[in-house]
Amino acid sequence: MQTYEDAINWINSRLKFGIKPGLERMEWMMEKLGSPEKKLKVIHIGGTNGKGSTVTYLRSILNEAGYRVGTFTSPYIETFNERISVDGFPITDEEIVQLVAHIQPYVEEIETTNLGSLTEFEVITVMAIYYFAYINPMDITIFEVGLGGRLDSTNILQPILSIITNIGMDHVNILGHTVAEIAFEKAGIIKNETPVITGAKQREALKVITNKSKEMNAKLSISKDDYRIENVRTRERGEQFTFSSAEVQFQDVVINMLGKHQIENAVLAIGAAIFLQIDEPMIREGLRKASWPGRMEIVSEQPFVILDGAHNPEGITSLINTIQEHFPYKKKKMIFAALHDKDLTNMIQPLAKLDAEVYFTEFDFPRAASAEELFSLRLLPHAKINKNWKKLLGELSHALEENEMLIVSGSLYFISNVKSYLKEFPQF
Repeated sequence: MQTYEDAINWINSRLKFGIKPGLERMEWMMEKLGSPEKKLKVIHIGGTNGKGSTVTYLRSILNEAGYRVGTFTSPYIETFNERISVDGFPITDEEIVQLVAHIQPYVEEIETTNLGSLTEFEVITVMAIYYFAYINPMDITIFEVGLGGRLDSTNILQPILSIITNIGMDHVNILGHTVAEIAFEKAGIIKNETPVITGAKQREALKVITNKSKEMNAKLSISKDDYRIENVRTRERGEQFTFSSAEVQFQDVVINMLGKHQIENAVLAIGAAIFLQIDEPMIREGLRKASWPGRMEIVSEQPFVILDGAHNPEGITSLINTIQEHFPYKKKKMIFAALHDKDLTNMIQPLAKLDAEVYFTEFDFPRAASAEELFSLRLLPHAKINKNWKKLLGELSHALEENEMLIVSGSLYFISNVKSYLKEFPQF
C-alpha cells in the first residue's frame, strides 16, 4: 500500500461485499488487533435521522470543555477522511495509508476462514477503532451507527453512554417494516448498566426502547418526557429555545443550524453533556459554534442556494418545515436526486407542499435512481427532467432573482457530489 489512492481504492473494493449484518467478523478482527475497542471511552449514537447533527453538537460542546474528541461518521460529504476525524478535522492521507497497511493482512487472513470477507463499512470501522486506540488516543470518541444498531459493526464497542435519535421508516428491507421492528434493531446498542438517552417519540418505539433498557438495567432518559423545551424562536440563521430538566434550566440557548428538528438533536447533546458534567457556558458555546455540512447548509447568499441531505421521508418533512419557517416569501426551485432503494413515494409526494419548480436529476452512484425513474412515479406532474445536474446547477443559480432560492436535496451521496463540485468550481 504505497499511496493514498491505493488505500482508497482498496477500501472501495470492499463495496462488492455489500451489507452483511453481524458481529462475528468484527469480534475476530478485534481479537487479532489486541482488543482496541476496550481501550476507548465511547459515546455510541444510533437512530434514523439526526445522528450526524447530534454527533456534531456533542463534539463541539466537548471541544469547548477542553476535551480531545474523535468522531466516526458516515457517509462523508467532502472527503473520505472526514469519516474519521479529530476535533472536527479529518485525519490525514498518510494516516489512512498507515491504517490500511496495518489492517490489510488481517482482512486478507479472515477471508481464508469460514467468516468470509469484511465489508467496506466493517473495514472503516476497524480503522477508526484502531486509530483512536493506538495511533491517536482521544479523551472521548463518538461513534455513529452505520445501519440499524444491533448487528452494526460499531456495536462491538462498550460505550459509557448510548444515544438513540428519532426512529423512522428507513432501510425497511433490512431493519423491518414496522416502527417497532426498526426500534428493536436501533435499541440493540443499549448495553448492560449503560445510560441511554432517546429522542424517539412514537409509542411503539418507546415501548421497545424502554423494555430493552429495563432488560439491560440501563437508566433511560426520554427527551420528550425528561427534557422541556420552551420559548422556541426562529432566528434568521438558526433557532433559539429554553431547555429545562429536573436538574437545570438554560434560557435562550442559540443554535446556528436551521430547523426545529435541530433543536431536538441539540437537546440530545445537552442531555449527554449534563451526564458528562459539562458546565453550562461550555454547553452554550459549543452549541452556538456547531455546524454540519450538507444539512440545511447555505452555500451561497447571492444567488441564494441551500444544500440539504434529506434522504428519507422524515428528512423531507424536516426540510419542508424548515424552508416554510425560514423562507416563506421566497420563490423556490429545487434540484432533487435520490437512491432507488429509498421510499421514493413518501419522499417525493410531500414536495408538492413547497410549491417549488422541481427538477429531477441523477448522479454517478451504483444505487442512484435515474431522473426518469423519479419522474415516472407521477407524483409531481409538473416536475422536469435534467440528467446533467452540474449544468443545471449553474443555469438555475445564475438565473435566480432576488426573491428566489435554489434547494439542492435528496441523497447524502448526491450532496457529497455537489459539495465536491462546488469546492472545485465555487462559481458553479
